[in-house]
Amino acid sequence: MIKIGMIIGDRYEILEKIGTGGMSDVYKAKDHKLNRFVATKVLKQEFSENANFVSKFRIEAQAAAGLMHPSIVNVYDVGEESGIYYIVMELVEGITLKKYIEKKARLSVKEAVSIAIQVSMGIEAAHNNHIIHRDIKPQNIIISKEGKVKVTDFGIAKAATSNTITSNVMGSVHYTSPEQARGGYSDEKSDIYSLGITLFEMLTGRVPFNGETTVAIAIKHIQEEMPSPRDYISEIPVSVEQIVFKCCQKSPDRRYQSMAELIDDLKKALITPDEDFVKVSDPDEEASTKFISDRDMQQIKRQSERREYMEDTMRLRSQVEDEYDDEEEDGEYDEEDYEEDYDPKMEKLTTILAIVAAVLIGGIILFLVGKTVGIFSFDNNKTTEEESSSTVEEQTTVEQVEMINVIGMTLEEARTELTKLGLKPEFTYVESDSVTEGVVISANISTSTKVDVNTTVVVTVSAGVKGVEVPNVVGVSYAEAVTALDQKGFVATKMESYSSEVEKGNVISQTPEAGSKAPSGSAVTVRVSLGAEETKVRVPNVIGLDEEDATISLIESGLTPGSVTEVNNEDAALNGLICYQSYSVGSYVDAGTVVDMRLSIGPKAKTYSYNGSIAAPTAEEDPDYRDGIEVRIAITTSDGREIWGTTTSTFPVPVNFTGISAASGTVTFAYTVTTEPTTITNPDTGETTTVPGTSQDKSFTRPIEFVQEQ
Repeated sequence: MIKIGMIIGDRYEILEKIGTGGMSDVYKAKDHKLNRFVATKVLKQEFSENANFVSKFRIEAQAAAGLMHPSIVNVYDVGEESGIYYIVMELVEGITLKKYIEKKARLSVKEAVSIAIQVSMGIEAAHNNHIIHRDIKPQNIIISKEGKVKVTDFGIAKAATSNTITSNVMGSVHYTSPEQARGGYSDEKSDIYSLGITLFEMLTGRVPFNGETTVAIAIKHIQEEMPSPRDYISEIPVSVEQIVFKCCQKSPDRRYQSMAELIDDLKKALITPDEDFVKVSDPDEEASTKFISDRDMQQIKRQSERREYMEDTMRLRSQVEDEYDDEEEDGEYDEEDYEEDYDPKMEKLTTILAIVAAVLIGGIILFLVGKTVGIFSFDNNKTTEEESSSTVEEQTTVEQVEMINVIGMTLEEARTELTKLGLKPEFTYVESDSVTEGVVISANISTSTKVDVNTTVVVTVSAGVKGVEVPNVVGVSYAEAVTALDQKGFVATKMESYSSEVEKGNVISQTPEAGSKAPSGSAVTVRVSLGAEETKVRVPNVIGLDEEDATISLIESGLTPGSVTEVNNEDAALNGLICYQSYSVGSYVDAGTVVDMRLSIGPKAKTYSYNGSIAAPTAEEDPDYRDGIEVRIAITTSDGREIWGTTTSTFPVPVNFTGISAASGTVTFAYTVTTEPTTITNPDTGETTTVPGTSQDKSFTRPIEFVQEQ
């Protein structure tokens, strides 16, 4: 049993409990050999008594100890003492990502993606060393006071059984992958799924699947469709949404196949968040893409369910027959036992179902073949609204589309059809006396070519024989471009993009190009500069915030929290708060700039000094004092501290002190006064008597004032 103050491993002194989890408790400890503070994770008693678990715990902890990465909480030592199994780790001062999300409700897209990149790099380092975390969740991700992101608890999750996870780690089921929920095999792609759920929570402030029991939540991971984070936060870019979707695919083969792939897409999302570049691949699909309607899908699902039932039934019957054959071969066959297991009704039902299944499977194959070659056609009367809905659904799931033949279409027809496919048409014009004005002559992508969704297609349209020359508006302001195009009878269509070479508000390029000819009244697309993409960030005001809030504020602004130094500050209202930041409030600096801070520990304590001498007792203080008497002198401050003392018979006594904690004090004098013996003569008899001298202890105090030091 762990107790505060005990020392384990002959070096780690347990100081305080700083956390607890489903399988272990975490303590702050001091490593007396290396004179540093560490975190010590101790396995709970119920797991320590399980020899199988302890064996796995040791193996995985030792493997985790070999991981060294800035985004991983490093493991220093592993040991056992008197039945106590422990791991010694790097002590990270900060808060968990879970608490950080709760504190902020949700994170900005930029911050969430940045944290996900750091977490991914740590997990990638582990995967490269063949270590799978298996319990990625915000509770196991720490944001340090310096703003660094670190993943903890490597190795322990792999040692846990599925029963341990479901019964003791209530929070983990919200982030578990479908294959883990089924209790099946899990690998690196299980960590990718859990990280996708974590990214979803960072973006929205909630988990995608919730329920009253762990079983209910696990079933949702297996069966329910992943909700879109944009359903909750509409401003989430499409690229980030698609990254979450790809991470959280039900099938591991459809997810990112490595952390390196995920990191690449996360970095792209920071640079071009609105670009739809995420590709979800399906290894089971053939090269060609087939579109299946919702009705087709429902039919296939029903037939699939029937087929699975039939396969299970046939498999059961096969097992019974195999058992019978084995028993007969071994000579242990008992006819009465077999007759009890044999059911004629079941055999008849099995035969009928097998025939039905064969017919249905054949029907499905014929249906799909006919659908592919166009023999069968359904939903010819589908409304425009239904077609639009179907198109949107296809675009979110299909990686590539097949280029259609637009030659001979009018400009508007080509625009409509290409847009429905998810392509981006741009039009250019040439004069032609053989093709009617406004009709498509050619396109830069050949018919039937597979292209990515959102690909730009340049379509050449006939300007007829009376085309108007398009003026050159590149380099001029947008207002000037509109005027110049309007004078020639063209309509300007504006697009915007960043450019470090073209001044903000001026035209970067135009389509059709200057000098080409186009019909009067047609549109000319002009791309207008937004100026250089802003890379500077504004420094927030963190003075007056506590250290945790100041750290969060800097991270949210795209800055890196630096060192935090404790200093004295005369403003008592800032005690325990940030009183200084290394960059002034409102200034603009590069993103990621390190901002150092100072934390006030209150006003500096006042100190005093005394430089003078102490004179002998005066007659007013004690008329019995005589020079040469040995005196004990002591100086005591008003707060009760004796700061100096000596014994002397010579005055004055020089004194020089600094760093005194009080403004005043007293000087105490203590000494003994002895009277001389006296002789008394009797006047009547003339006899003399000697009276011996006496000794008397005396003491008194004298006030003293000190001078305040600057």
